[in-house]
Amino acid sequence: MSQAPAEAPQAASKKNTGWVRTVVDYGAAIAFGVAYFVTKDFQKATWVLVAASAAALAIGYAVERRLALLPLFFGGMALVFGALGLVFHSDVFVKIKVTVINLALAAFLLGGTLTGRQPLKLLMGEALHLPDAAWRTLTLRYGGYFALVAVLNEIVRNTQDTDTWVKFRLGLLPLALVFVATQIPFMMKHMAKGDAPTAAEPPDAGF
Repeated sequence: MSQAPAEAPQAASKKNTGWVRTVVDYGAAIAFGVAYFVTKDFQKATWVLVAASAAALAIGYAVERRLALLPLFFGGMALVFGALGLVFHSDVFVKIKVTVINLALAAFLLGGTLTGRQPLKLLMGEALHLPDAAWRTLTLRYGGYFALVAVLNEIVRNTQDTDTWVKFRLGLLPLALVFVATQIPFMMKHMAKGDAPTAAEPPDAGF
């Protein structure tokens, strides 16, 4: 009973800063897509991508006073690949980054599982409590999802024009939400009482 007053401000704080994670995870990708279809210029859109990625990281740090590992990784990769695209005046770097990041995530999750570890639990265990068997299943599903996205990106970027690729890239945002929705029943079945299944939402792993 005495814990309720202390827990309430923490819950309110997380709720109030929930928009920060949305900005960090999805802001740069949306800004890039809008810029591209407004200007029809991939280089200009890449400038927007780099600026939006830097801004998202700055906002996340200003609000939460920390840079979580995954947002820092995604934002850093966006800055590096975006800068390479600008330096070499090529769209290949921005396009292939989606493959690189998703393959890295798939290798981290699937490789960790094969070696008997629980990498997804390591990343999200504080927010979601599941038995080890459930963590293993969920990790394999997330690893498979990221591997599939990497394969799809390679197919699209090598067979379709830039307009189609940008549309595909933006389409990955709702695809991530759909994937999460399909996992919620499994998480609800196995999670500890009081946990929130949406805590296992994957970050946007493209920009």
